[in-house]
Amino acid sequence: MSRIEQLINEIEEYIDSCKYQPLSNTKILVNKEEMEELLVELRLRVPEEIKKYQKIINQQEAILADARSQAESMIADATAQTNELVSDHEVMQRAYAKANEILEEAKAQAQEIVDGAVSDANSIRQGAIQYTDNMLSSLQDIASRSIESTRSRYDALLGDLQSVYETCTRNRNELASGVMQQAVNVQDRENYEQENN
Repeated sequence: MSRIEQLINEIEEYIDSCKYQPLSNTKILVNKEEMEELLVELRLRVPEEIKKYQKIINQQEAILADARSQAESMIADATAQTNELVSDHEVMQRAYAKANEILEEAKAQAQEIVDGAVSDANSIRQGAIQYTDNMLSSLQDIASRSIESTRSRYDALLGDLQSVYETCTRNRNELASGVMQQAVNVQDRENYEQENN
């Protein structure tokens, strides 16, 4: 198991171990620092894994080159045998037929080697691509869940701040109303005293 798969398992286990928010069956409380540490390590590991599988994909060229080299060597051997056989004038016709037979066999074997190498290389490449796609799909799921968790916390904070703002506004309005009423009472008292004096 690669380190990336281990990290994905750790993140999934961490998410599963988180407590739900009050009154919610879907939203959880996440320790931001712990989640960021896991995501930072995951972000650092992804390029390494992709490079590793890119190297495997690139090895297919080496496999094909080796197969071609073997095929060329077999053809060269067959050609050398042909030249030796036809050099003798007395057996030229027989040697020519034998040489063609050897040459065709060598070409058939060489083609089998090349076909096998191409098939192996394609299989390796397909496996690496599939693994990388699965890994990126897991990362997308984790990122989506993190975004949703962060959005719900932000919405809750915004609601709390709006409630505080509205409470402050009501209290200020009540204070202003009380000050105005007190000023009216003082003025009425002063007017009354002036009228009776």
